[in-house]
Amino acid sequence: MIYTKTGDKGTTSLANGERVPKTDVRIEAYGTVDELNSWFGLLRSGISANGQQPTANSQLEWIQHRLFNLGAALSEAPGEWITDQDVLQLEHWIDAMQAVLPRQKGFLLPAGSETVCRCHVCRTVCRRAERQMILAKADEVYLRFMNRLSDYCFVLSRWIAVVQNEQESEWKKDFFV
Repeated sequence: MIYTKTGDKGTTSLANGERVPKTDVRIEAYGTVDELNSWFGLLRSGISANGQQPTANSQLEWIQHRLFNLGAALSEAPGEWITDQDVLQLEHWIDAMQAVLPRQKGFLLPAGSETVCRCHVCRTVCRRAERQMILAKADEVYLRFMNRLSDYCFVLSRWIAVVQNEQESEWKKDFFV
C-alpha cells in the first residue's frame, strides 16, 4: 500500500526509525537530493532523446544511483553509502571532459540548448542540496561528493555545448540591448 497515513500530522520516519518533523534539516537535505535526482533523470532523457554520447548517459545513471545512496545516508540508514572512491570517479570524468574544452575566459551564463540548461539546473539544485547538507551536519565525504557533482554538472554543460557546436554565452557586466 502506498499510503500509510503515518505522516498525516507532519512527521516522518528516518531510516533508523526516529520520527521527526517533515521540516527537519535532514528531511530538507535528502528531499533536495531526491529533487536533484529527478532533475538528473530529466537531463538523461534529453541526452538519450538526442542520441548524444552514451558515455554521458551511463555516467548520469551512475550518479542517480549514488544520489539514492546519499538519500539513504542522510536518512541515517546504517552502512557506507558514498565513499572517497565515488568522489575520485567524478574527478576523473571532470578531468576527461575538461581535456577537450576550450579555455574558459570568464563567467558563463546558464544558457544554450535545453540539454545544456538542464545541466545548469542540476548544478544549482546540487548547490542548494549541499547547503542543506551542511545545515544537517552531513559527513565530510558526502559534502565533497556534492561539491564535485556540481563541478561535474558545470563541466558537462560546457562539454555538451562543444559536442553540439554551441557558442557559450559569456557574462558581460555592462550588457545592454
